[in-house]
Amino acid sequence: MNPQMEIGSDEKALHINLDSTKYGTFAEIGAGQEVARRFFRVGGAAGTIAKTMSAYDMTFSDAIYGLADRYVSRVRLQTMLDHEYDLLIERLDQKFGADKTFFVFADTIAARSFKERNESHGWLAVRFQSQPRTQPSQIIIHVRLLDETNVDQQEALGIIGLNLLYGAFYLPQPEKLISSLQENLQPGRLEVDMIKFSGPLFEKVDNRLMSLQLVSQGLTDAVMFKADGETVQPAEVFYKRAILVERGSFRPVTHATNDMLDGARQVFQKHCSCADEDIVELMEMTLENLRADGEVKHADFLARVDSLRALGRPVLISKFREYYRLAGYLFRYTNKAIGLVMGVPSLTEILNEKYYVNLEGGILEALGRMFKGGLKLYVYPRIDEATGKIVTATQVKVAPNLRSLFQYLIDNQYVQEITDYHPEYLRIHPADVLAKLQSGDSRWEQMVPPEVAHIIKKREFFGYRRPIAA
Repeated sequence: MNPQMEIGSDEKALHINLDSTKYGTFAEIGAGQEVARRFFRVGGAAGTIAKTMSAYDMTFSDAIYGLADRYVSRVRLQTMLDHEYDLLIERLDQKFGADKTFFVFADTIAARSFKERNESHGWLAVRFQSQPRTQPSQIIIHVRLLDETNVDQQEALGIIGLNLLYGAFYLPQPEKLISSLQENLQPGRLEVDMIKFSGPLFEKVDNRLMSLQLVSQGLTDAVMFKADGETVQPAEVFYKRAILVERGSFRPVTHATNDMLDGARQVFQKHCSCADEDIVELMEMTLENLRADGEVKHADFLARVDSLRALGRPVLISKFREYYRLAGYLFRYTNKAIGLVMGVPSLTEILNEKYYVNLEGGILEALGRMFKGGLKLYVYPRIDEATGKIVTATQVKVAPNLRSLFQYLIDNQYVQEITDYHPEYLRIHPADVLAKLQSGDSRWEQMVPPEVAHIIKKREFFGYRRPIAA
């Protein structure tokens, strides 16, 4: 966004304070009352703020909002919103309800500790009426605070909380609201890696597209949503679990896509000694893979996601073109086993030095970052079209100067062959499947899982063309 178009933080706070229709509660836990403070500082807050509070002590917090397993969590944020909004309506609706739109702003934050360098993050939300005495709408976000000092994190929190409130009140288009979250904040101070819109004002909003906006607008490097389409903060899913990730374009999902993941899981389970419920299987798409003609087409994106949803697969959307960056992201959330699933062509790309010219240590630095946590690559074989022979991971040809390095990866079992697979699936290529389904050649249906074929035909994904009757 052009900085000249941004509205200053004090101007935003004053604008809200002078809006006689807005009246509500601020409940903030964990980093001071930084958002409410912005409104008090500019003057006129008495016309906006009915109450501010901060229950730091766990006993007090539990007495107000109920017991909690985790205090910095979406669950705790939701109980804060429920309690404070119900109280606001109960006490003030008769007095002000005909003329004002009520709101509750809440946050629960783990800011930088004075004793240790903990992960600094938090949940923020606003529940608000768009018209007097109407059902409220709601916006929830999760942020990672990246400043080095507690004071700087508090300042950043105050700014983004104010931006969220201002956007909810005055920016009805969700894409513009998302863009406004960065206003008056220098790059690198925080990330927003989850957002969810709900309520009558946002009935037509697809939160998967809003998650995509967070990545494409640069607010975060990756977002995640479960197979049911629910947008989630990655730590909610990854925490203390082993992770198996397959990257692809999934346009469309084929039998080979599934075969690759199924074969990898057989080997991965032996290595991690994990129960099924302790393993997260994840499909990842990069923003680059989603771009067509330089831009992301929403219908195409949703077609891919819904095809994966038909198979019960959660999805990660990322900006990580290089695998070592994806690995670093996953290391952030778990100390359990991590496996990256790929075909032989992707392994060949990983071993190509041209992708690491921007790193001071080149390919050695990239591979060092990738494998530092014991991560392993699970590699699906391919058919050599010229000879008809199967090429496995250990048979990949690399540049002469990298042969010893590649052998080191094999000897130390960082590269694992997928040996349990269906040879007939090796000849299935997404580009061929796509060409057939777009030309009316019904043979493509035998190349994809039946659930995927059904949803493609039913909803006419990927330019599907019905077969012409003979």
